[in-house]
Amino acid sequence: MEKTLVVVPTYNEIENIALLIPAIRSALPGAHVLVVDDSSPDNTGQAVTQLAEKNNGIFLLTRPKKEGLGRAYVAGFKWALERDYELIFEMDADFSHDPHALPLFIQEIKDQDMIIGSRYQKGVNVINWPMGRLLLSWTANMVFSRLIAGMPLTDSTGGFKCFRRKVLDAIHLDSISSSGYSFQIESNFLAWKHGFRIKEIPIIFTDRRRGTSKMSSAIVREALLLLWKLRIRSFFGRF
Repeated sequence: MEKTLVVVPTYNEIENIALLIPAIRSALPGAHVLVVDDSSPDNTGQAVTQLAEKNNGIFLLTRPKKEGLGRAYVAGFKWALERDYELIFEMDADFSHDPHALPLFIQEIKDQDMIIGSRYQKGVNVINWPMGRLLLSWTANMVFSRLIAGMPLTDSTGGFKCFRRKVLDAIHLDSISSSGYSFQIESNFLAWKHGFRIKEIPIIFTDRRRGTSKMSSAIVREALLLLWKLRIRSFFGRF
């Protein structure tokens, strides 16, 4: 297996992270794990440090304050590129993304540049979401992302992905404007506009059982605004 890193952003995930990291290492024994923690007050970072002291290949990147999911991923991806990782994953810390699916990403990326785990490629594969949130997510992906930004994806807002390093090199991480969840849309858009081979594979998304969701109406507004910005950038050829 190529040199592989799984990047996991955290903020107050003490209930999940000590379980997730061993699950990742079990699913992909050769992979390393980087937790990007925004100085969680619940001591998530300390839990990661304790695991890292006992296991090689587990790393912690602590940021001084909470700056959003997008900034966390940019920091983690830069860390990965500086250390010559060839395959870089991103996934949630709350078990919404099943670690057992990681080997499938490795298999599928052999002739691709980027793999996206889609909740909507084959029907709707989301468990334990209220109907209102599910309809909002489905509409954002299947209608707004396609019609406004033109992306030929069924799930442009999901966060279970694997990149080849050349994708992250090409999209210029410092140029990404999204600080929050809209990072997913923007990074997908840039990879698509650069002509990389992108493949979606079906996944099952299970809403968190432990901890508190970070979703808010502000995140939805940010995503809709970004889609229009991307449409304008696309019109003028500014990638």
